[in-house]
Amino acid sequence: AFEILPGEKFVAPEVILTFSANGLGGMTRIYHDLYRNHLIRSPYKNKKRPVLINNWEATYFDFNQQVLTSIIHDAADMGFELFLLDDGWFGNKHPRNNDDAGLGDWETNHTKLPEGIGQLVREATAQGIRFGIWLEPEMVNARSELYENHPDWIIHQPGRELDDTRNRNQLILDLSNPKVQDFVFGVVDRTMTENPGIAYIKWDCNRFMTNAGSYYLPKDKQSHIFIEYARGLYKVLDRVREKYPDTYIMLCSGGGGRIDYGTLKYFDEFWLSDNTDALDRIYMQWGATYFFPAMALASHVSVTPNHQTQRTTPLKFRFDVAMSAKLGMDLQPRDMSEEDKAFAKEAIQQYYKIRPVVQFGDLYRLISPYNSPRAAMMYVSQDQDE
Repeated sequence: AFEILPGEKFVAPEVILTFSANGLGGMTRIYHDLYRNHLIRSPYKNKKRPVLINNWEATYFDFNQQVLTSIIHDAADMGFELFLLDDGWFGNKHPRNNDDAGLGDWETNHTKLPEGIGQLVREATAQGIRFGIWLEPEMVNARSELYENHPDWIIHQPGRELDDTRNRNQLILDLSNPKVQDFVFGVVDRTMTENPGIAYIKWDCNRFMTNAGSYYLPKDKQSHIFIEYARGLYKVLDRVREKYPDTYIMLCSGGGGRIDYGTLKYFDEFWLSDNTDALDRIYMQWGATYFFPAMALASHVSVTPNHQTQRTTPLKFRFDVAMSAKLGMDLQPRDMSEEDKAFAKEAIQQYYKIRPVVQFGDLYRLISPYNSPRAAMMYVSQDQDE
């Protein structure tokens, strides 16, 4: 229950509805136009979304400065516009060498990166590409200095055991608490100010609430935690966007956990799913694009056999699927044959040619994967010239 006292105001989440005489395709294009014309953040109103390479599926937590520098050089050579450093770059007392330690301790791991994040930013800049970084500022590991110092900052019901082992070994910080809001904003602010030149943030959120309780809210307001958390998050995001309006931010959230138009006010794209299998992605992208345009849906070419499904698919097929949304790559050049690298280079350049139509054009569904062993989508520029 959510109690509203006399004189208080409660604003419910907004709902967007549409109708069309042109079927689901017509409705799709109305939603896409709504985003592009009215909801998209002004700094990215007419800007093409960057094509990036991510180190995650290549290294996971096992990397150092030399390895990342090599990937940055490969990224520039392949024609990418941005290198994204994923999870594992932080924590010293509790190093982030796997997912059970370090969350909350947002200081550069000196063993892995002795010259810091700033050196990687400078290296990327020298290679003519931009630099991005992974953050999960709403979360904390029980094995962290943050939790040791502030155990009352987490969402948890007193008297119950910590429920972190079945949820990626992490706990949620209580964003109903203004001190926690300041901390989470500070994570982003400090990362950006200490490392000038970061152009992109991957904002993750890999945990759902269990044993929901707040040390901050009074006893008679415990049922308010879900709403107050969302309000607290939006307050943080308002501050982030006020200070960093030009920073491009992807919303990951364990895959597609937060895909809605409310979050698109603050973020520029979604990570659609942690499942990067190209065949599965056809179905995901077919469904997601009923509401959200391709420019807001990150789709990456990944390794084969795929790490989630163990399915083997041709490189061209993986590129075709990823190029029908916002292209990126987790597959690393160092793991590719010369033939595959040449193909990937050409595919990236082809994407640059079609990117304006895919990201800003109208979508027409031709063949549904649910009714056929094939799938086909067509993008047409709004002036219908391409």
